[in-house]
Amino acid sequence: MEGHRRTSSDLTCGHEVTYFCRLARPHLVYFPSCSYDGILVNSVEARPVFSSLMQEPFKSIPVIWTVQESSLAHRISEYNSSEMVQILDGWKEVFSRANVIVFPNYILPVMYAAFDSGNYFVIPGSPKVAFQADRLVAKSYDRNVRISLGLGPRDFVIAIVGSQFSYGGHLMDEALVLQAVGPLLQHLQQYSSENSTQTELKVRILSRNVTEKHSPALDVIALNVGFPRGAVEHVAAEYVDNLLGVASLVIYGSCLDEQSFPSVLVQAMSLEKLVIAPDLGMITKYIDDGVNGLLFPRKNIAMLTQVLLQAVSNGELSVLGQKVASVGKIHAKDLMASETIEGYAVLLQNVIKFPAEALTPLSAGEIPLALKQEWKWHLFEHVKHLYHMNESLTGYKILQKIEEEWRSNQKDDARGSTPKIDEAFSTIAWEEERENRIMSIKMRLEEEELKDRSDQTHGTWEEVYRNVKKVDRMKNELHERDEKELERTGQPLCIYEPFFGEGTWPFLHQSSLYRGIGLSSKGRRPGADDIDASSRLPLLNNGYYRDILGEFGAFFALANRIDRIHKNSWIGFQSWRVTARKVNLSKNAESAMLEAIQTQKHGDAFYFWVRMDQDPRSHANQDFWSLCDTINAGNCRLAVLEAFQRMYGMQLDEDLNSLPHMPNAGGTWSVMQSWVLRTRSFLEFVMFSRMFVDALDAQMYDNHHQTGHCILSLHRDKHCYSRVLELIVNVWAFHSARRMVFVNPETGAMHEQHPLDGRRGQMSIQWFSYATLKSMDEDLAEEYDEEHPDRKWLWPQTGEVFWQGVYEREKNMRQQEKERRKQQTKDKIQRIKKRARQKTIGRYIKPLPDDAGRLNDTRTGD
Repeated sequence: MEGHRRTSSDLTCGHEVTYFCRLARPHLVYFPSCSYDGILVNSVEARPVFSSLMQEPFKSIPVIWTVQESSLAHRISEYNSSEMVQILDGWKEVFSRANVIVFPNYILPVMYAAFDSGNYFVIPGSPKVAFQADRLVAKSYDRNVRISLGLGPRDFVIAIVGSQFSYGGHLMDEALVLQAVGPLLQHLQQYSSENSTQTELKVRILSRNVTEKHSPALDVIALNVGFPRGAVEHVAAEYVDNLLGVASLVIYGSCLDEQSFPSVLVQAMSLEKLVIAPDLGMITKYIDDGVNGLLFPRKNIAMLTQVLLQAVSNGELSVLGQKVASVGKIHAKDLMASETIEGYAVLLQNVIKFPAEALTPLSAGEIPLALKQEWKWHLFEHVKHLYHMNESLTGYKILQKIEEEWRSNQKDDARGSTPKIDEAFSTIAWEEERENRIMSIKMRLEEEELKDRSDQTHGTWEEVYRNVKKVDRMKNELHERDEKELERTGQPLCIYEPFFGEGTWPFLHQSSLYRGIGLSSKGRRPGADDIDASSRLPLLNNGYYRDILGEFGAFFALANRIDRIHKNSWIGFQSWRVTARKVNLSKNAESAMLEAIQTQKHGDAFYFWVRMDQDPRSHANQDFWSLCDTINAGNCRLAVLEAFQRMYGMQLDEDLNSLPHMPNAGGTWSVMQSWVLRTRSFLEFVMFSRMFVDALDAQMYDNHHQTGHCILSLHRDKHCYSRVLELIVNVWAFHSARRMVFVNPETGAMHEQHPLDGRRGQMSIQWFSYATLKSMDEDLAEEYDEEHPDRKWLWPQTGEVFWQGVYEREKNMRQQEKERRKQQTKDKIQRIKKRARQKTIGRYIKPLPDDAGRLNDTRTGD
């Protein structure tokens, strides 16, 4: 439910509270808002949504889950008996994720006691019963329904219902009610015999927990009262809709005073059935005797006979009974609406913290009586047909799916696990394995001893660092790039999608035009070519700054030595929240933007596709700074003014008129961090942003870090000035003389906003020019490089620290290193030349062996 103005004709419920109900298919549910302050869930069918709600960035968002179905509760005992522990544990985990689980009556918390983690809450009443009354009325005319209950077409049917807390069946109460109905049986039998009609009195008792001994005992009681065999029967609780649909009147036969008005009576009254009940405190609160129902004294149940004889005449409801039933239907339509609305108002007030731009919901005491006396039925008409389509499968479809998955996993485990383990162990030669282990230990000890004895040459840390980098580069060169990476290299634009946590994965794109950048090393997509922002910018390992910077953390991480990772001439960003709202770029818009970039249609332009004037937080004709104040607790201008004073080191006018002018006429502005820039312009924007963020942080860190409170939020807010950063790109783009072009995300049509020709005299170019920003950046780098201040300073942690002095020093260091190596080479040559050489003493000539001469003699034979 989106925030809106408080009027006398509707009940405001706050801002950006996402509402999930069974009318939508859970696997296609999307988050329609750019930020989340609360999520309302209205069905167990929404179970798949919790797989995202239990992941970042949604795991800390308040969830209010209204559970109206009993289908899951009926399966708990079956899961326990079948040892379906995984299913039970899964539901327990889901139930514990919700901050509050709301039940419309007091029996459901008892039925779901196995999943209770201390977050159950009961708000009696719901428009559901009255909403589905038309369908149940149509079912009452179905002949098959009456046959399934053993009823004839002309039977007069009395339905006896009781308290939901009847654990073993109230046989005594049923016997007393049947005894009181006995005279009516005689009256109808006499009327049938006198008028030759076939009207018979049939009594059907709604039962929840009936034992084997209960039904025979009831048959004996019915026969003693005078009912023929088969006239009185039990009906199982799951057929309550059928029973109430065909009943002529309904008797509430329990004298147990419950905490809320019985929902079964609300359903009966909605179906225009005459309700007869004892004068219990909770019942008399909503039923006026003789107006919208009939009452009898609970201490004198015999008076029930007189009430029945007044209500039935000539084999059908009397005129009085019909009139009372008709009035009861009207009252049931909005019965308990006031209590329900007040209950949810208290719940929202205590669970959800609304942002500054939203009007907080009225408290229970502030809601006008006219607004809480009835439901807004005209809003239900738009979804009535969807409700009817899904009603037959309420709660059961998701249960069947989970059970089928569990059975499939069990079969796979039974088929594959045990044989594989046995086979693995059987192939092991244990004696051989023992010998191999002993041999490996001996070899390792020998190597360690030899390593300690050998002389090792130790290099400097710079040499080690250089060798490691060389190895990393060799690995990267050997890395075989996938198709998307190759396609991305040849295109002029790459759009990055910052994300945090697995909950955002469904909203990220897979094409080569896009690339994910994770703000944390955890929650990265397996197999995806995503960038780990925290490894490129260690500041993001600090959870405080990761939350407070948001997408700006991705900007700073990419800009830090950008040439190592981004090779495209243009760069863009698209928030996953834009995809969640379905205002992301279509294929046509992507093609149009690529064509405009390649043809340089708008030059050095700033393209964006999420408009401020269509943002849910923006009211009609609201100017830029007014919206910024609205979403930042009214203190945006003050914070920005002080930040500029810190940045530029000058005193500005404190009446807020010295802020950069952002005209309302001439176009709209960008929101939600979804835009495209030249890569060179992006680096210029990051240069400006680093100084601006540093100024904001110096202004707010101490108070916000210690207390959690920030002047830009009404509540404790870990995001603090992130909403200011969302809009600051417009200030830079406007005053740095960039063309601002809106791209229709559906069609790709482009319209320039705030044309350059009309900006003359409105831009503060002297404060946003590249020369000014570069000079300021170098001054900060020089201060950090030479003085190394020990104060808390965010700027050096957000990117590179570089100025001319760093370049000169590195150049001198390289030159000195070169000269040192030359000198080492010369010294080595001189040492070789000056090395002392021993003079030769003389030569030693080894004499020939004695037999050597004889070998050359020639022998002759005689």
